[in-house]
Amino acid sequence: MEIIVQKFGGSSVANTDKLFNVCKHITKEKNKGNAVVVVISAQGKTTDELISQEKEITSNPNKREHDMLVSVGEQISVAKLAMCLEELGYEAKPYLGWQVPIITDSNFGDANIIQIKTNKIIQDLQQGKIVIIAGFQGIDKNQDITTLGRGGSDTTAIALAVDLNAQKCEIFTDVDGVYSEDPNKNKNAVRYDKISYDKMLEMANNGAKVLHNKCVKMAKEKNVKIIVKSTFKEESQGTIVKA
Repeated sequence: MEIIVQKFGGSSVANTDKLFNVCKHITKEKNKGNAVVVVISAQGKTTDELISQEKEITSNPNKREHDMLVSVGEQISVAKLAMCLEELGYEAKPYLGWQVPIITDSNFGDANIIQIKTNKIIQDLQQGKIVIIAGFQGIDKNQDITTLGRGGSDTTAIALAVDLNAQKCEIFTDVDGVYSEDPNKNKNAVRYDKISYDKMLEMANNGAKVLHNKCVKMAKEKNVKIIVKSTFKEESQGTIVKA
């Protein structure tokens, strides 16, 4: 059983039509006979909206309560995506971070993953289910919800790929891979077919938003092959990130 981890960001799942489009990528791998684990972010600007609501109350929120609030978006996403897949005739099992569980330290707002207990995930995959996991969130030793900071869903996906010994981790985004510059700002930007972990780290540290440096570091340490590709181009070749 080959395990594939796929991650979809907020722009990829912003509405119902886009959720069903995401299902095409998921079921394509499932129909090949692969076991699929999906990591999903909050829809569109949901997290920003939650933070805006928070600011209506306080400019200095308790970090524990902040994480409890901003983790809500992913709960909506995983439930909706599971419903879409089930509507298409596939059996799906959604989990929040604490249900897996994804255990982190207590550094609220920028927590680090300590351990992922994969027993439930493996059991579901063996039963033929598509497993959907909320990105960006975990739970600490005190049973408090934590969030992983910027790029947190990417970090969740890479960590799962490591612990599940996945064949690859596909990061779906709104651009067709990693470019020399932002292709939305410069039409002459060049897409890389392949790029090293070190080059990707350099770009991330210089402000590139395709992948966060924390997840790239983890992938490099554990030698996880990342493929960055477009959600909106079905035949997207993307960019391979590896040693």
